[in-house]
This record gives sequence, structure tokens and C-alpha cells, in this order.
Amino acid sequence: MNAHAPVAVSLEELKNRVGQEIGVSSWMTVDQERIDRFAEVTADRQFIHVDPQRAAAETPFGGTIAHGFLTLSLLSAMGQEALPVIQGRTMGINYGLERVRFLSPVPSGARVRGRFTLSEIAMRSATQAMLRYQVTVEVDGVGKPALAAEWITLAVLG
Repeated sequence: MNAHAPVAVSLEELKNRVGQEIGVSSWMTVDQERIDRFAEVTADRQFIHVDPQRAAAETPFGGTIAHGFLTLSLLSAMGQEALPVIQGRTMGINYGLERVRFLSPVPSGARVRGRFTLSEIAMRSATQAMLRYQVTVEVDGVGKPALAAEWITLAVLG
């Protein structure tokens, strides 16, 4: 992932960008070691994720693929890098996800990145802004995204 600092913007500036793509993360490699560690942590050791020989022989993927939930979990790191920081925000909270779809597999060794479009900002109170993003996770060299979702976050303002 890229080590550059996200841009800081006011909430008012961000409201003017509703409907626009506001961030794209750098490419991140999803290698077998990452897949194996995720399998261990989640106890999801299905052979399509952790057994390269069997996955090559018994699946149409040609080898192992990342867990869909692994791909989904990368949104946090991608968003931290790609999304602007809201000036005056004291904390950000994951509020939820809607319409999560796993559209194509992420083969072991593939590179992925997140694209974020801001679809809505709604004030829940004077100190809480709810932001909705349309997110896609692309696989380098593949025309169809690996994942599409609506990600909802809550920005707590100081």
C-alpha cells in the first residue's frame, strides 16, 4: 500500500463531492501467506483457499483463491489510504454494509485495489455524519470487479 497521507477536507467540501469518485487505493497483493493467515484466524480452511494443488486440480480457478470475506476486510486499509480525512473528525466508526456482492474470484498472488464513490452524507446529529460509499474492489488485469458494496461509516466530529 502507498504510504502517502490522505488529504484533509472540511465536511462542507466533502458534501460538494457527493456522487463523485473520491478515492482509489494503491494496489495490494493478496498472496498465499495472507490467505493462509486469514484462514487460520477465521477457521475457514476450505481447500479452495489453502490447498494449491487440490484447488488447481478440482476447481475452475487454476489454484487457490482468497476468501470473499478477506477481500471485504481489506476495505478498511484501502479506505484509510484512499479516503480524505474529515477536518474535526475525532473518530470514524464502521456502521455497516449493504448490497455486498462477490462478483469474481481473487486468485492467490493477484493485486487488488479499492475505488470509492461518495454517494451520500447525512447528519445524524450536530456531531455525527453518516457517509455512504459505493465501493468496488478491482483485480489487476480482470475486467470484472471482485467485490461491490455500499459501505456506511459514521464520522464523529469534535
